[in-house]
Amino acid sequence: MKYLRLWQAGLLLLIFVLWHVLTKPGLIPPLFFENDQQAAFFFGEPLKIFGRIWAWFVTNADIYEHLGVTLLETVLAFGIGTVLGLGCGLWLALSPMAAAITDPYIKALNSMPRVILAPIFAVWFGLGVASKVALGVTLVFFIVFFNVYQGVKEVSPVVLANARMLGASGRQLLRHVYLPSATSWVFSSLHTSVGLAFVGAVVGEYLGSSRGVGYLILQAEGSFDINTVMAGILVLTVFALMLDGVVSKLEKRLMKWQPKTSETEKL
Repeated sequence: MKYLRLWQAGLLLLIFVLWHVLTKPGLIPPLFFENDQQAAFFFGEPLKIFGRIWAWFVTNADIYEHLGVTLLETVLAFGIGTVLGLGCGLWLALSPMAAAITDPYIKALNSMPRVILAPIFAVWFGLGVASKVALGVTLVFFIVFFNVYQGVKEVSPVVLANARMLGASGRQLLRHVYLPSATSWVFSSLHTSVGLAFVGAVVGEYLGSSRGVGYLILQAEGSFDINTVMAGILVLTVFALMLDGVVSKLEKRLMKWQPKTSETEKL
């Protein structure tokens, strides 16, 4: 599609225009509220939201410290959770006995609503960066782990038999068979894990911190400042998309060997 980016930008612009029209007092009669002020109170006004973002980054320039803390927590949680998930997924996929022994415990930990661990991590690691990273790691780890585990298990028995018949060692099997098989599964999980890493950082900041974008959002909620809340959400969304874009570029570089579909080539 030749004009894909233009269509995407146009849709985003349309969303903000509709948002502005529906929440601007006096522009249209209230549809679901008693008066035309309530829509702006509940959903914010785009112009004021962008004004808050402009003040954060330009006029007052007071968000950089908070944003730096949140991004540090997110990147650390994303990196550590990915490495641990990759390592444990490979280990258990290649060790059937260990996988059988740990299976009920892994399922139990995965079924646990891990957000409730945030207060415990705050007690263990304090209210600094470490507790937020720990929560983010628990969210990222299982997504990567299960995808890597399944990716290794999906290796074709025929390919394995041929590689062993050609004299491939265990290390060569890992490098040339198992890892390539799991790579596509890994990157699929990483796109999901980016958002979860941000969730871990922001939820941790909600429960106890003095810095971070989550802290700014919490302070705004306490004063019913919906415009600042929405501004914080937009800022986090943009940076999550940027981190996801980095993952996509890395994926394209490492997955050159994978044949492209005709639909992908058109895009």
